[in-house]
Amino acid sequence: MKDTIVRASMKLFEERGFRETSIQDICDAVGVTKGAFYYYFTSKEELLMEIHQQYIDDLLNQEEKILNEELSASDKILGVMSLLMDSIRNNRAAARIFFAELRQLEGERLAAIITKRRTFRTNVEGVVRRGMETGELRDDVDPGAMTMAILGIVNWSYQWFQPNGKLGSLELARQFHRMIMSGIGKGGREGLKP
Repeated sequence: MKDTIVRASMKLFEERGFRETSIQDICDAVGVTKGAFYYYFTSKEELLMEIHQQYIDDLLNQEEKILNEELSASDKILGVMSLLMDSIRNNRAAARIFFAELRQLEGERLAAIITKRRTFRTNVEGVVRRGMETGELRDDVDPGAMTMAILGIVNWSYQWFQPNGKLGSLELARQFHRMIMSGIGKGGREGLKP
């Protein structure tokens, strides 16, 4: 029942937004009473936290697997970009909620999710720094800014990516990767250097 409530609420939050969806709306969608809702969640905010927690924990687990592989920095970056695109494709509602509804969390809940998001970003930045140290990536660009560019180009696609569109998630990740690497990879166009 808990998973059913989570799935129904994700659909409603995606369609209407968190604020516009009431607990009664969720109960009506699932066909349960408010008592059943409160058996699993103390509030709508706790339910939102559950969605955020599941989403980021899954990303962190998969990111760790990619980063532990014996791959070049470029291939690890592609792996992370593909992971994010696949997550947006396969968990569309959760992805939209994760990116669009963070501001609805407060206090300790917000701090916990921000900490995990920061961990994900810091892990990618570590790959970027190692790529710079080995000479695989340009070292004349700030690694933090480079990391934000990598993540930003993929994460923003939750707004417009269509799984049945012209480009699938893997091809889109590859194209984003090529664009990024042509700007930050050694041997990129001279005209792109500051």
